[in-house]
Amino acid sequence: MNMTMRFLACFIISVVLFVFASAADARPGEGITAITAPSADIYLSFIQPGKIVNVFVREGDMVQAGQALVQQDNAAELTLLSLLREQSRDISRIETRKAVLAQKKIYLKRLEWAAERSSATELEVEDAKLEVRIARSSLKEAELEQKLKKRKYKEAKIRIASMRLRSPIAGSVEEIGVEVGESVDALSDVVRVVGTDPLRIDVHVPLDKGRAISLDQAATIIFPGSEQGSSKGKIIFISTVADAASSTLKVRIEVPNKSNRPAGERVTVLFPEL
Repeated sequence: MNMTMRFLACFIISVVLFVFASAADARPGEGITAITAPSADIYLSFIQPGKIVNVFVREGDMVQAGQALVQQDNAAELTLLSLLREQSRDISRIETRKAVLAQKKIYLKRLEWAAERSSATELEVEDAKLEVRIARSSLKEAELEQKLKKRKYKEAKIRIASMRLRSPIAGSVEEIGVEVGESVDALSDVVRVVGTDPLRIDVHVPLDKGRAISLDQAATIIFPGSEQGSSKGKIIFISTVADAASSTLKVRIEVPNKSNRPAGERVTVLFPEL
């Protein structure tokens, strides 16, 4: 490369760096350009494989937190749940063991009364005490079995609940990756739900200016199109690590979006202190 070409290349690089630095300088009234992003972008999956029997929403639908989205076939699980419910409520074994224990205690008292009058041997009394201990242990075993049955019933209810996907947030159904009748694998993406109210904006502020910014401070967001005006946002995060390459600090802003503007727009952010 001759000297002229090298000079031209250096000149172009210098101009580019100057423009970049000027854009990042954020002089008063100019603002900083940034891109809006969803406040939540969630891919929902089933934790077990199964067949899809119902899709309650369509792409583009607005949903509320807790709203049902997709249902797996749970007929077999419901049958098992009914059995486990009956078992968890059946206390006949416990009642039987209680009755046996009560009878053993009465028999022991009679033997102790008889032994005091030399009508029963010490060995008979010891055998009766052992029978009481065995009956008491049998009762505890029955009570433990009952607790395990209740836990299995609760586990089955949780498993059945997990076979119906519900939206964890209020937002829009962005993608649906299944159809009724289709079988899906565990942990495969089924539904994508995006929350855009509020919107989030990551702004890279020059490091020397970032020191004047604090959490919960207001910021003005200018959206494309003058007819849209501006909105007030709030700083919710300030990075503690600066980007050494650009000498900037990442600042995250949250701005209400009642008009349902799409995420991904290029906006201008103004800070009162800059």
